[in-house]
Amino acid sequence: MASNHKPSAARPVSRGGLGLAGRPLSGIRPPSGNIRVATGMPPGTARPGSRGGAIGAGGVLSSQIKVADRPVTQQGLSGMKTGIKGPQRQILDKSYYLGLLRSKISELASEINKLQKEIEMYNQENSVYLSYEKRAETLAVEIKEFQGQLADYNMLVDKLNTNTEMEEVMNDYNMLKAQNDRETQSMDIIFTERQAKEKQIRSVEEETEQEKQAADGIIKNMSPEKQVKYLEMKTTNEKLLQELDTLQQQLDLLSMKKESLEAEIAHSQVKQEAVLLYEKLDELESHRDQMTAEDKSMGSPTEERERLLKQVKEDNQEIASMERQLTDIKEKIHQFNEEIRLLNMDLEEHQGEMNQKYKELKKREENMDSFIETFEETKNQELERKALLEASIVALLEHGSRNINRMKQISSITNQELKIMQDDLNFKSTEMQKSQSTARNLISDSQRLQLDLQKMELLESKMIEEQHSLKNKIKQMITDLETFNDLPALKSSGEEKKKKLHQERTVLSNRRNAFKKIMEKLNIEYETLRSELQENETHSQSFSTNPTRIFSLLGWNGRLLSAGAGSSLVRHTAP
Repeated sequence: MASNHKPSAARPVSRGGLGLAGRPLSGIRPPSGNIRVATGMPPGTARPGSRGGAIGAGGVLSSQIKVADRPVTQQGLSGMKTGIKGPQRQILDKSYYLGLLRSKISELASEINKLQKEIEMYNQENSVYLSYEKRAETLAVEIKEFQGQLADYNMLVDKLNTNTEMEEVMNDYNMLKAQNDRETQSMDIIFTERQAKEKQIRSVEEETEQEKQAADGIIKNMSPEKQVKYLEMKTTNEKLLQELDTLQQQLDLLSMKKESLEAEIAHSQVKQEAVLLYEKLDELESHRDQMTAEDKSMGSPTEERERLLKQVKEDNQEIASMERQLTDIKEKIHQFNEEIRLLNMDLEEHQGEMNQKYKELKKREENMDSFIETFEETKNQELERKALLEASIVALLEHGSRNINRMKQISSITNQELKIMQDDLNFKSTEMQKSQSTARNLISDSQRLQLDLQKMELLESKMIEEQHSLKNKIKQMITDLETFNDLPALKSSGEEKKKKLHQERTVLSNRRNAFKKIMEKLNIEYETLRSELQENETHSQSFSTNPTRIFSLLGWNGRLLSAGAGSSLVRHTAP
């Protein structure tokens, strides 16, 4: 293998075996970046002037020779690819590789130490992270507080720059304070309601637990058969609940699909036209089915005639029976009315005073019943009226006491205080006017919003109606699609109908041909009989003397001929 891969050494010297002293050989390849040590023979033992030997002691060994890299063949080691310049180690023995391993081990140890230091640093950072997080939370709270203070200071600076008075600031303060108080009260109410709801939930949970325990006790006390039956019913209930969930999911999916289809239909003119065509097709199909059902229900004309006659007879019998019952009832009513009239006359004659007293007592009883029925309502109305009167009396007393206190205070009020109170009164009157204007605006806005709400309710009702109509249409379309998707069945039914019609056509054509033959035969017989009658003198004389008899005979003849035609028709159509 050494002979197959020869190293690309420098060009050999001339025949004299001498090379140039200071000038490099012209046949040397440019450096390739790696050096392969020749291991085929020891250094210095090669023949001078050959490729393995050295060319001069001072020129070639001192120069930087770079041979092409290739695998070493004798020891099975690959060449070292290093980028160090100058002469290198030519024999790679055990000490060389041990040195390499030591250097790599030292590098790995230094890298491991570095990674351990980084791990320790990360652990320290993780341990300090919680303290940093707490500190960040406290700092965030402080930042929020400082932001609030800054907003207050900015607002104060704005008020000072706009030359607002202290009274406006105080009014704003009072308004904000009242708003905060209201919000705190609402928060307290919500908190109390939440506590009450939580208590109710806990009580309900306790009740459910008690009920479960009671149910478990009842189940334990049951007989084994009942327990088995209970378990079966429980499993069926669970299965039904699972089926209900799946059906509900399917319903949700179908409703979503329906909504998407409705949206697609609303946005597409072609689909709307297709829906109209499907509706027309459904109407035509229903009309066709109705006509086919009527055609199937109808029998032959004789059967229909008999059925109608039978129905008319039954209706006439029912009408006659009802009329008889009606006359009987009228007679009975007349008799009862006569009896009632006679009884009233007897009562009026014999019990005039008693009847009057009875009527008075009855009227009083009705009045008492009405009073008892309306007692609760009247009582509540009177109690409400009493409460309103008491509230008005209390309000009047408070107003009177306030007026008395004001009169006492007015007597001790100075001019300056009176001026301040007048200013307060003017401010409050302006505020009241503003609030009245805002109230009027709010009333107008509420009326406008009420109108908008009514319009929205109307639109919602219309949308619901349209949704129901679209649901019905979708159901009809689904049924139509199911029927029309089965094209092979429709084709088979059409083919069967076509075959039946062809069969009927052939039967009718055969019958027509048979009738034609019968008519031709009868015409021939008629002509022969007529000719015979004309040739016979006795028949002609009898015809001239008694034509009525001849016509009667002709009628009988025609009946006989028709009977013969029917029998021949039967003979022809029987096969």
